[in-house]
Amino acid sequence: MSGSAQANEAGGAAPALVPLEIEVYAEEGQAIPHFMVDAAWPDMPAEMIIGQVPGLAVDKGDNVWLVHRPQSLTFSDVGLAQSPPQALCCRPGPDVMKFSGDGTYLGGWTGDPEWPETVHGIHVDDEQTVWIGGNGEGDHVVYNFTEDGDFIRQVGTHGETDGNASPDKLGNPADIWRGLGQVFIADGYINKRIAGFDEESLGFQGAWGAYGTVPSGGTRQGSFDQSQASTNTDGGADPDAKAFGDIVHCVVGTDDGYVYVCDRRNNRAQMFRVSDTGDLEFVRDIVIAPETGGTRTVTDIAFSPDGAFVYVADMMNSTIWVLDRSTHEPVARIGRIGRYPGEFTWLHSLDVDSEGNIYTSEVGTGRRVQKLVFTGMKPASE
Repeated sequence: MSGSAQANEAGGAAPALVPLEIEVYAEEGQAIPHFMVDAAWPDMPAEMIIGQVPGLAVDKGDNVWLVHRPQSLTFSDVGLAQSPPQALCCRPGPDVMKFSGDGTYLGGWTGDPEWPETVHGIHVDDEQTVWIGGNGEGDHVVYNFTEDGDFIRQVGTHGETDGNASPDKLGNPADIWRGLGQVFIADGYINKRIAGFDEESLGFQGAWGAYGTVPSGGTRQGSFDQSQASTNTDGGADPDAKAFGDIVHCVVGTDDGYVYVCDRRNNRAQMFRVSDTGDLEFVRDIVIAPETGGTRTVTDIAFSPDGAFVYVADMMNSTIWVLDRSTHEPVARIGRIGRYPGEFTWLHSLDVDSEGNIYTSEVGTGRRVQKLVFTGMKPASE
């Protein structure tokens, strides 16, 4: 147990629930989900620290997995890890870390020598295997590991990319989702597409651009760098664009046959239906704060356990949009920019457990994870 945190009976630190900002758009009387943030979560081991957290996932047992970037930590963060030690604390945690829902650290592992230069995205499938991508120089691979960190297989080849039409090479994959018979990849920082692969053989199944068309819009020239995530020199977001923008940031599926894609730089998500042949068929646009510039809005998507609500992470506005899934219209937004509990800096990823709690991660100078505890459905007027 870290520091002086008091443990509860189930393990982990005792919850420390505090309110967070909420702005309501729902009609008076409509019941919407409410949350408080657990300021004591997670119970990080003593002397351990995490850097930027570009990926977070909840597995079928409600354990929370994260992948972080130890290289984003500075010398003053990891003084204890220097030789000789330069400070009383700290050491970076392993690349992949696992926590129980109550915040107890369950262990972790560090990737092999071909580990991405800059990790980006993590998915834990129903077989408890772990999928990880990257958006650093040459990171054109999605890796699949056992939950203990043993390599299983991969899609793509490190250092090799070949455009939006390639059946076997990727271009800085941002996110992964396995389901409905396929492994879908948001291929994502160099390319501008969703690529699908058979979940058993990893044989290429297809590639889709915006509106389910042939991927278009070209590819990024050269390696991605951080400044390209926040520039407005592209003319700003275009929620009506015929092609995906230059960061296809997430891909998330549902059990009832739909796939949602984060077209981050165009401030929109696109919703698709998976056809009987495995193709993505366009259903609708979901536009989030279209006037937003900078790092833009739609970075990740998750769903309430009953499927009634969609949660959309918005990086630039540092908030989570709560959408009624029947209409995809906002009923509330929660959180605001800041560095205190329930506030966000470079909000990047989110996921939901079976009890309806939301977990979030932050990159840039945020470098943390948070747990938003579901406190029930309440009328919008309360």
